[in-house]
Amino acid sequence: MTSLTGRCMCGAVTWTYAGEITRNLVCHCADCQRATSSPFTAFLGMRPEHLTWTGDIRHYESSPDTLRGFCPSCGSRLYFRSGKWPAEIHVHAATMTDPADYRPDAQVVMRSRAKWLDRLPSIPAHDGFQQKPSGGAPA
Repeated sequence: MTSLTGRCMCGAVTWTYAGEITRNLVCHCADCQRATSSPFTAFLGMRPEHLTWTGDIRHYESSPDTLRGFCPSCGSRLYFRSGKWPAEIHVHAATMTDPADYRPDAQVVMRSRAKWLDRLPSIPAHDGFQQKPSGGAPA
């Protein structure tokens, strides 16, 4: 059994989970890309009966029988729930108290994977935002 906690960006919504993790996956589908404004989404599959939420959650029905939960205060995406998987709720791994602990074991819908992700290992990486160029005219 796994015990996890998480929250939205502002902390208005929190969650706790104690149970079996049913999936650890990275989804590259176009719906996840649009819903999260990112090239992929990392999910933890959880049993709803072992998941507890506090705070106000709003829902967007992105397709029939598919809900995406989010915090109305800060807009953080919290989870995906679909009638296709009635015994699971897919919580966004980035909402974990320590997202660095997340370890996906699968990638899905690879046909929609953003091609530019292949370039990431070959482009410069920085610990922070790049500095402004030196020189030039003052602003």
